[in-house]
Amino acid sequence: MRIATWNVNSVGARIDRVVEWLESAAPDVVALQELKCTTEAFPAAPIEALGYEVAALGTGRWNGVALLSKVGLADVTLGLTDQPQYEEADEPRAIGATCGGVRVWSVYCPNGREPGHDHYNYKLEWFKALTKTAASELAASPTVPFAVIGDFNIAPTDADVWDISVFANSTHVTAAERAALTDLQGLGLSDVMPRALKGEPFTFWDYRNGALHRGWGMRIDLIYANAPFVSAVTDCYVDRDARKGKGASDHAPVVVDLS
Repeated sequence: MRIATWNVNSVGARIDRVVEWLESAAPDVVALQELKCTTEAFPAAPIEALGYEVAALGTGRWNGVALLSKVGLADVTLGLTDQPQYEEADEPRAIGATCGGVRVWSVYCPNGREPGHDHYNYKLEWFKALTKTAASELAASPTVPFAVIGDFNIAPTDADVWDISVFANSTHVTAAERAALTDLQGLGLSDVMPRALKGEPFTFWDYRNGALHRGWGMRIDLIYANAPFVSAVTDCYVDRDARKGKGASDHAPVVVDLS
């Protein structure tokens, strides 16, 4: 089974590239983030034409998540347990489903904007809800392969950004954010990528200043999984080529293969 995650930064604007990539990479399950469309406006038809089932969740703003699957799409769950609101709104940032016997969550974690901002505090509370949701599902089905994948908006270590000095006093690398990842891992989840990653270490490059070509990237698109999932991993890679060219997202797909 091939599972991928990709922040597409507007599925409507990039649907042609998404379809092209689905055809070439041939993933069985795909988690998408930052749809920037409503649930109803998700461009499902060309994706379904490739044999995928689609579950999407969006409000038309800058959020939105989806799961695409060729191996079944059951027990779809929209949102997290006790998910906090931001500015009195429920943001569409998490969707879960069981695909071919694997439980997968597509998550688009809050950015946080800057330490001390209301959005930063919301980010930390949101991660508590994510950890609570994962804990409940893991306890209920401990032998089922389980993974939370998507844009976490956190670089787990200093090595996961191109120059840690550039990020002083900014989000994505603060102790509190990384502690949230540690709490998630404390459920028995592992960061799959360092164990199996081939090639390119980063997953995001800003559009500005030629960041992609200069190597000014970050690893913020992550895969956290339980032991049954991790034991089946045979390969993992970042498809950097999908970040190149006209009309690309500022994120690259991350792909993991399971035996």
